[in-house]
Amino acid sequence: MPGDELCPTPAATDARLESLRGWLAQAPGGVAVDGASLRVASSDASFRRYFRVDAQQPARCIVMDAPPPHEDIAPFLHVAALLRGGGVCAPAVYAADAQQGFALLSDFGDVTYLQALHAARAAGDARAADALMRRALTTLVRLQRIDAATLPRYDEALLRRELDLFPQWYVTRHLGIEVDAAAQQVLRQVFAALLDNNLAQPAVFVHRDFHSRNLMVTAGHDDPGVLDFQDAVRGPLSYDLVSLLRDAYIDWPEEQQIDWAVRYWEEARAAGLPVHTDFGDFYRDFEWMGLQRQLKVLGIFARLYHRDGKAQYLPDLPRVYGYAHAVATRYGALAPLARLLDRLHGVQPRAAYTF
Repeated sequence: MPGDELCPTPAATDARLESLRGWLAQAPGGVAVDGASLRVASSDASFRRYFRVDAQQPARCIVMDAPPPHEDIAPFLHVAALLRGGGVCAPAVYAADAQQGFALLSDFGDVTYLQALHAARAAGDARAADALMRRALTTLVRLQRIDAATLPRYDEALLRRELDLFPQWYVTRHLGIEVDAAAQQVLRQVFAALLDNNLAQPAVFVHRDFHSRNLMVTAGHDDPGVLDFQDAVRGPLSYDLVSLLRDAYIDWPEEQQIDWAVRYWEEARAAGLPVHTDFGDFYRDFEWMGLQRQLKVLGIFARLYHRDGKAQYLPDLPRVYGYAHAVATRYGALAPLARLLDRLHGVQPRAAYTF
């Protein structure tokens, strides 16, 4: 979990915080904690927030606060058990109170993959970055081998709702451009093509946010700690690989992305996952799945700013847009979207090879 700042003053009168302190005072799960040491660890794009607290054994824990009117911790607890049962380094759950929305978890420390990858890049240490990413790829293969039968299906309705965030929040609200009849036709056409591809892919365990901010460097353990998995579903095999290699928060040269994609593909085949036998077909699925995710993320980041007042995601919009535009210009079937994106951003269309 990033950060380790003291609770801000307003939190001292936070009613939920007082309830949380009362719950911790009962030594949930037999873990005796120092309530006075409670401090902010992180928050995320939802209503959840996380605190760090000192304890006798283990030395530190993470406390999750998920307000029941907005969040349900049952999926988190279920997926955590699946991941740990499948050999993935997910937090141990020492205690949980679903009614109040509290959970006491093991602490993976302060260093996210994003921080470690930025540090490796700043030091010019390509080997360190490569080692981190290869460990993440191995963890992803392990995660995808877990039986996902009890997870919700990443079905057409959900995929389409995610795509609809793009015109609603990114185009109309963020860019301030009306989605006219011509644009609606392009989006209907392209969305249908994307969904046909996405839904035809083999279905496996999908984390849905398997990227550098949700992976932790864990002390004394090669495998990354995996966080923020409560929205896991059973869905397209290439989805989580896109989240990792075309991360919204850090980018890599395409030749590096392809190198890691090949390594994943080889490892996945060896593990018996249902990947294409031809890497070219696999990579096309990867790109088309990525475009669905990138259009969704553009909508989500815009919504976080305009609806929720969270401006910290705005600097990452150009990176995500760049991924989407590059894929749209690469495939003939997606050319109408490439032209629409250019029109929306006042850019003259550029000639490109398609296949």
